[in-house]
Amino acid sequence: MKLIYQQMIGFFVVILTTLLIVSAAVINYNNRQAYETTWVQLEGYARNFGDLFTAKDKQTGQYTAISTDFLDEVQMVLRSDAVVYAVYNADNEQIYPNYSVSKGNRPSLSSSVWKTLKSGKSVRKQTNRAAGTQGPALGNGAELTYVIYPWFDSNKKFVGAMFIASKVTKIRSTVQEMEKNLFMALLLSLLVALGLSFLLAHFYVRRINRLRSATRAVADGNFDVELVSRGRDEIDDLANDFNLMVHSLDESNKEIARQEERRRQFMANAAHEMRTPLTTINGLLEGLAYDAIPEEAKDKSITLMQNETKRLIRLVNENLDYEKIRNNQIVLNKRTFNGTEALSNIVSQLQQKAAAAGDRLTLLEQEAVNVYADYDRFVQVVFNISQNAIQFTTKGEVTLAIKAVEHGVEVVISDNGIGMSDDQLQNIWERYYKADPSRKNTKYGESGLGLAIVHSLVEQHYGTIEVSSELHQGSTFKVFWPDEATAEAAATAAKKKMIKPKEN
Repeated sequence: MKLIYQQMIGFFVVILTTLLIVSAAVINYNNRQAYETTWVQLEGYARNFGDLFTAKDKQTGQYTAISTDFLDEVQMVLRSDAVVYAVYNADNEQIYPNYSVSKGNRPSLSSSVWKTLKSGKSVRKQTNRAAGTQGPALGNGAELTYVIYPWFDSNKKFVGAMFIASKVTKIRSTVQEMEKNLFMALLLSLLVALGLSFLLAHFYVRRINRLRSATRAVADGNFDVELVSRGRDEIDDLANDFNLMVHSLDESNKEIARQEERRRQFMANAAHEMRTPLTTINGLLEGLAYDAIPEEAKDKSITLMQNETKRLIRLVNENLDYEKIRNNQIVLNKRTFNGTEALSNIVSQLQQKAAAAGDRLTLLEQEAVNVYADYDRFVQVVFNISQNAIQFTTKGEVTLAIKAVEHGVEVVISDNGIGMSDDQLQNIWERYYKADPSRKNTKYGESGLGLAIVHSLVEQHYGTIEVSSELHQGSTFKVFWPDEATAEAAATAAKKKMIKPKEN
């Protein structure tokens, strides 16, 4: 069954149930109200009769006599209201209508009813045909609803009672008329409820269909989809989650495309870079095999082959290192060492490369600063950033500095080279990315993996790395290495986050 019909039936059943309950309550109320109105009316008649029966003559002080003819005339007046009555004296003897029977054998009320009346309470009954009901034979055998009302004089003395009744058929005809009108209203309400159920179901199903259409569009590869959400209910919350999912998928799709483009670029670059040394090595090997190389040039040829082989090994190792670092497959042997001394050694190793580029490479700090890190990885990070600075600086200055800061040590590498744009800064940590692809110095940096490795290594140490740069103004890298206590606290927090149970 389609959802719209399920929703429609659900709404209709709820509305129908509500209408039936309300209708039953209204019918019951109208029924009780009809009897209550009749009882109040009958009690009013009985009270007025009582006032007449208990009235005393001002001169004689005796009760005013009411004739049977007067009661008959009143009976005739009330006949249009289907009202009949009987009168009882203080001895529980029916004195009106007056039957031709001897005293003591006149009709009377039950002792329990009489006891209730003498206590000052009236008796109300819906019908004289209910089990256990006793009353006079009035109304020519018709079913009656009645009230038995006690009379008391001005001295609170019980002087008699009146049985006054109205035909039930009159009340029931009124109730039936009410029920008929209510049934028509119920029928009309059900028709309105049916239409309203359809509109409500259509409203919700239409919102779900919009989500369904958007899902199909995303499945077809269209990520330019956004659902309108007003934050009213769970469907709007679902629309918000859907929008977040589409945005995430779009970003992932774009990222995959970027990575694929960089992978293709890297493969092309790697193939180009590997083809040249392999061609060189192959040519030299053939020359040596056929004695085509003069004796005095053989040493130079062997040295050239060694350099090209090292270059190939470097390309392969950079890829292997990155995969190991990214997958947490390396073991960091952290210890405390003299960071200033390590930077001094790096400066010494890179002086020749800096001089070849016309750069001045300087270590600004000479005071010993202790660093807590894996020594080899620390050197790898600083060495890589420093040689990048030399690569992108010509006849300029590259400086290294180290200082102790709160909770660790900060190493700063600055240059006044070509710098980077904001777009380049956003991507420098990504694999295979090159800020300037035209620079393919084969001595270092040819794979585009150097800074990706640097970033991963710093994260493995629970440190941070920041870079600021402007085009033609140079770049500055700040690497924070946490002290032992800070690093251990970060490692503990990371483990807890990894094993944190999912919330239900």
